[in-house]
Amino acid sequence: MKFISTLFLFIFSFQLFAQQTFPTNGPADERERYYAFTNANIVVSPGNEVKNATLIIKNKKVVSVGKQSAPKGAVVIDLQGKTIYPSFIELNSNYGLSNVKQPVEPGSRGPQELSYKKGAFGWNQAIHPEMEAHSYFASNKKEAEDLRKNGFGVALTHIQDGIARGTGSLVTLGEERENEELIAPTVSSHFSFNKGTSSQDYPSSLMGSIALLRQSHYDAEWYKNNSSETNLSLKAWIEQNSLPAFFDVSDVLNVFRANKLGKEIGKPFILIGNGDEYQKIKELNQLNTSLVVPVSFPKAYDVDNPFQANVVSLKELKHWEYAPYNLAFLAQKNIPFAITSSKLEKDENFIANIRKAVKNGLSEQQALAALTTKPAELINQSGKVGSLQTGKLANFIITDGNLFTDEKSNILENWVQGKQFILKKEDKQQLNTNYNLKLQNKTYQLEVSKEKPYKLTVVENDTTKLKTKGSYANGLLNFNFSTDNGLVRLNGWESGNNLKGKAILPNGDEVNWVATPTKASHESEKEEAKKEEEEKEHAEYKPSIDDIPYPFLGYGWTTQPEQNAVLFKNATVWTNEKDGILEDTDVLIKNGKIQQIGQSLSARGAKVINAKGKHLTAGIIDEHSHISISSGVNEGTQASSAEVRIGDVVNSEHIALYRVLAGGVTTSQLLHGSANPIGGQSAIIKSRWGLMPEQMKFEGADGFIKFALGENVKQSNWGSQYSSRFPQTRMGVEQVYENYFTLAKEYAKNRKTNPNATRRNIELETLAEIINKERFISCHSYVQSEINMLMHVAEQFGFNVNTFTHILEGYKVADKMKEHGVGGSTFSDWWAYKYEVIDAIPYNAAIMAKEGVITAINSDDAEMARRLNQEAAKTMKYGGLSAEEAWKTVTLNPAKLLHIDDRVGSIKKGKDADIVLWSDSPLSVYAKVEQTYVDGRKYFDLSEDEQKQQDMKKERARIIQKMVNAGKDGVPKQKPKGEEGSYYSCKHLGMIGLTNAKHNHE
Repeated sequence: MKFISTLFLFIFSFQLFAQQTFPTNGPADERERYYAFTNANIVVSPGNEVKNATLIIKNKKVVSVGKQSAPKGAVVIDLQGKTIYPSFIELNSNYGLSNVKQPVEPGSRGPQELSYKKGAFGWNQAIHPEMEAHSYFASNKKEAEDLRKNGFGVALTHIQDGIARGTGSLVTLGEERENEELIAPTVSSHFSFNKGTSSQDYPSSLMGSIALLRQSHYDAEWYKNNSSETNLSLKAWIEQNSLPAFFDVSDVLNVFRANKLGKEIGKPFILIGNGDEYQKIKELNQLNTSLVVPVSFPKAYDVDNPFQANVVSLKELKHWEYAPYNLAFLAQKNIPFAITSSKLEKDENFIANIRKAVKNGLSEQQALAALTTKPAELINQSGKVGSLQTGKLANFIITDGNLFTDEKSNILENWVQGKQFILKKEDKQQLNTNYNLKLQNKTYQLEVSKEKPYKLTVVENDTTKLKTKGSYANGLLNFNFSTDNGLVRLNGWESGNNLKGKAILPNGDEVNWVATPTKASHESEKEEAKKEEEEKEHAEYKPSIDDIPYPFLGYGWTTQPEQNAVLFKNATVWTNEKDGILEDTDVLIKNGKIQQIGQSLSARGAKVINAKGKHLTAGIIDEHSHISISSGVNEGTQASSAEVRIGDVVNSEHIALYRVLAGGVTTSQLLHGSANPIGGQSAIIKSRWGLMPEQMKFEGADGFIKFALGENVKQSNWGSQYSSRFPQTRMGVEQVYENYFTLAKEYAKNRKTNPNATRRNIELETLAEIINKERFISCHSYVQSEINMLMHVAEQFGFNVNTFTHILEGYKVADKMKEHGVGGSTFSDWWAYKYEVIDAIPYNAAIMAKEGVITAINSDDAEMARRLNQEAAKTMKYGGLSAEEAWKTVTLNPAKLLHIDDRVGSIKKGKDADIVLWSDSPLSVYAKVEQTYVDGRKYFDLSEDEQKQQDMKKERARIIQKMVNAGKDGVPKQKPKGEEGSYYSCKHLGMIGLTNAKHNHE
C-alpha cells in the first residue's frame, strides 16, 4: 500500500511538471503518455541489460525497468524479440541554429580592422562568446528527423561559427514547442581555430587564431577587476569559465595545440577530433583529456587507373585502412571519448560506421557508452539523460536486433520524452531462413523461397517434397501439406526467431507445432564471397597500434632511432674549430654527445663505421626557413603581429623534414613571413623526424622574432583596396618601429609599477623583450637605406639588431654592420627577382664575411634547404672564401647568429652529436649525404632509404589491391586528389586553410 501511495505521488508530481504556460486553442490534450513496454531486451545502460523485461514510462520520464507486470492504466506494447536502448546524445551539432548569421561586410572594401557587429562587444568578429544558443534556438522538423534516424534523442547545439562561439544548449529532438525541447539552456562553451564567416582580416593564420584566443583570455582576466569600459564579449567569456568547454579541431596535431593552449589559459578543453586521432595514439594517452570523435571513415580511392593511383599518397592510403580502427585504439588505450555523427559526408553512414568500428575491435558496451553515458557525463547531464534509470527522460530507441553487431537490424522507433516516432515499419512479411518443422514425433524441413510472396515447401526425409499450399502475411502463417495419411493443416505466428502454432492432423486431432531456423538461406553467393574476402583480408593484415608509423606518412618509423654509441673511423673531419680539417680521424658519439675526437680510438660496445674516404661534418643549420609550418606563415593583417608564435604551429608531419635530413640539415629557424614590419616569434627546431612538434624544439634556445623591410610590408603595391593600412611608405615603416618600441617601453614600465591595473598585452610584452635584450631580431631586408634605418632605431632604444636576413645589399654597408654588431644571413646568388634587389651581387656573402660580419647562407625555400652545402660552395667561386670559411656559412656561423654555437655548429667534444657523414667533400656537387644524426640518433641513412622506398612500394601495392577489391561491391569511390603539405617562403601572404580566403599575394 505504501508503494502504491508513493508511486501515485511520484506520478502526480510529473503531471504538475508537465503542465504548460501556453494557452490551448480547442480541447486540451492532457494524456499522460503512460506506457509499459513488455517482453523486451532492455539495455538500461552499457553493460546492464535485462532480458524479457518491462519498461514503464509516464509523463516524459522513466518510471521503472525490470521484471514486472504492466501497471493498470498503462498502454501495453509487446516488444517480444525487440531490444530497447537509451537514445544517443549528439555533442557536436548546430541543430535549430543553422540559420543564425553573422554581420555581413558592406560590399567591396579594403582591409577590415574591426568588427562590424554593433553594440558594446569585443573588437574581433570571430570572438563572440556572447552568442547564447538558447536565445536563437528554433526547432527544425527536418533536422530533428535526420538525427532521430540515427538513434539520437537529444543534442548539444551551438552556433558553429567563429573562434569563440558562445554557449551550447541541450535540446530534445521531438516536435514540441521550443520551451519544451530546451531542457538545459546553458550547458557548455565552444571554441575552434576557424574564424568562420568573419569578414575581418585578423586572424589570417592558425598561429593568429591561437594568439587571439590567448590574448582574449588575458583581456578577460584583466576585465574582471577593471571597469574602465563595458565589453559584453569579455563579460560573457568570464561567466562561461565554469562550463565544460569544447574545442573543435581539424586534425590530430590541432588536438595537441588546443590542449596546450587550454592548459596555458586554465581551460581544460574537451576536444572534438577529426577521426585521425590514432595517428598520435601514444601521445594522446598522456594528455588526460576527453575527446568527441567522429566516425567519418574515408571512402576508397578510385585507383583502377595506375597513373591516377600514383597521385594518392601513402598517408591517404594508410588512413583509409586505419581510420575504422580509430575508436578501438582509443578504447584500447583507455582514452575517454564520446562519438559524434558530425563530419560525416552522409548521415546514413553513421550506424554502418559504428558497426564497422565494432567489427574492428570496439566492444558493444564501449560503443554504447560513447553514445550515451559518456556524453551525458561530459556535459554534467547524467541526471537527465544517458540511461534508462528511474526519473530520467523517456528517450529510447527500439530495434529489431543487436544494433551494433547485426547488419540487418534496424531502428524501428525513437521515443523522445515519451513520444513515439516511427522510423521504420516492421516488415512482418519477412522470413529469412529455412526451418526444421517439428510435428508430434516427426521432423520435416520447411523450405522458404527467396522472393516474395514467399512459397512454402515441406520436405520429408530430406528429399521428398510434399505438396504444399499456403500463405504468410503480417507475421501469421496459414498453410497445409499432404502426407500418406491425408492433409495436415497448420496456422501459426512468429515467436522471436521461431515459428509456432496449432496443427489439425488428418484424423482431426489438434496438436502444437514449432519450427526452428536451420541456416541462413537468403544470402547470395556474392554476399558469401564478400564475407570470405573480408575474412581473408583481416587474416592477411590487421592494423595495430604498434604498426602506426611516426610520422604518419612515407619514410616513417615504428620504433624511434636509438641513441647508440657510434665510432666513425678514419674520416676526414671538418671540425670548424681551430684544428680545422683533420684527415684519417676518428669521432666517437655517445649518449647524444660528441665524446672523443682523435686517431686510433676504440670504444667497447660502440657500432664502428668505416669512414675512410668519407667526410664527417657538423649538421647544417638553416638560419632562415619556412618548412614544417601549419596553416599560414604570415599574419600580415596588421602592422605588428609580435603576439603570434611559429612555435604554436610547428608541423611535425611534413615530408620536407625528411628531405632536409637527406641534405644534412639538422637545425632550422622557422620564421614568420615578411608581410608586415613586425612579424611573429620564430621557432628553432631540430630535424627530429617523427617526434611531436614540442619535442622538435631546440631546448633552451633564445627567443627570436621576424621583422621585415621593403616592398612587402608597406602593401602600397597591392592595389587600391589595400591602401588604407599604415604604413604605405618606407618612411612609415620607420615610424611603426618608433611608435611600437615607445609603447613597449612604457608598457614594461607600467607592468612593473602597477601590474594589476595594466592589461597584459602579449604583443607589447614581446617587443619589450627585444628592448631588454631577451628576444632578438632577424630582419628581412634588401636596400642599404632601410638597413641603416633599423640599426639607428635599435640604437635609439638601446639594443642591437641580431641578424639581417636576405640583405642582398649588405656588401654596401658591411662596415656599419660590423660596427653595430649585426650578422648577415643571405642568399648565395639570388638577384633581379624584384626591383628592390636590382643591386644584388653574388659576391655579397664574401664581402660581408671579409669585413668581419658573421655571415650565413640560408634557404628561405624548402627545395634550397636540401642543397645548402652547394649554396655555401658558391662563396668560394664568388669572393674566394676558403673551403673552411665557406662551410662555416651553413654550420658554425648560423649557430652563432642563433646563439646556439655552444651546442651545435662544429665537431667538438661535449657538443650535441648533430653530425653528417658525406660520400665526398660536402662542398662538392658530387657529395651525397650517407647518414644524418641528430642528438646521436640516426634519422637518415642513404642505404636504409633505398630499402624504405622498396617497402613503401610494396605497402602501396598491398593497400591499392585491397582498395580495388573493396570497390567490387559497387560502393562509391572518391577521385584521387593528391596530397603534400604546404610549402612557404617569405612572400607567401594571406589566409591559408582556416578562413574565407580573399587574397594570397606573392
